[in-house]
Amino acid sequence: MAIKARDTVAIAALRCALAVIENAEAVEVLAAPHVSGSQYVAGAVSGQAAEVERRELTGTDERELVQSQVDQRTIAATEYEKLGRQDAADRLRAEADVLRSYR
Repeated sequence: MAIKARDTVAIAALRCALAVIENAEAVEVLAAPHVSGSQYVAGAVSGQAAEVERRELTGTDERELVQSQVDQRTIAATEYEKLGRQDAADRLRAEADVLRSYR
């Protein structure tokens, strides 16, 4: 709905929150032993798949991530206000308000 309404504040907040959730679902990358692959395809090893299953977050995990985004925006808005950047502070507070509705 935010996209259809061209609500740029809501779009920015929601895209950021979705990215945070997607990053949290990513599997930790562990250091893999060095394997020499083809000279034509760097690191290519026959028979090994590169896809792994992503972590599955609970609703509580997702709410905590969204709340952390609200908190970060609130803190940053206060800092911007101290620096005389009321426009940036207002934008961040508006984004925090959008995200609060998704907690």
